[in-house]
Amino acid sequence: QEQLAESGGGLVHPGGSLTISCVASGRTFSRYDMGWFRQAPGKDREFVAAINWGGSTTYYGRSVEGRFTISRDNAKRTVYLQMDRLKPEDTAVYYCNAGGSRWIAGAYWGQGTQVTVSS
Repeated sequence: QEQLAESGGGLVHPGGSLTISCVASGRTFSRYDMGWFRQAPGKDREFVAAINWGGSTTYYGRSVEGRFTISRDNAKRTVYLQMDRLKPEDTAVYYCNAGGSRWIAGAYWGQGTQVTVSS
């Protein structure tokens, strides 16, 4: 079983960059595909990015492809989401997810970290 803890959210200006992190507490982190999802007020949760267990394959939602980069460090049990050229519509709570496949969420979720893009 994995417990996930996100960090690094905050307020950033449009066009700026931010990197958020997710640390897993379990010993099986390196076996799981990991993903990021987000949810804006009044909207459904949306797939953002995913990375396979070894870090060799990544997937991105259409709205973030080319601007966001997902990566992982299995030794640190951490997955990262680097967000560049941020837009106001990227404002949301970002959730880390474990155990899914590609853009399909798995069973384990973090508590979320707020990212606000505003001038």
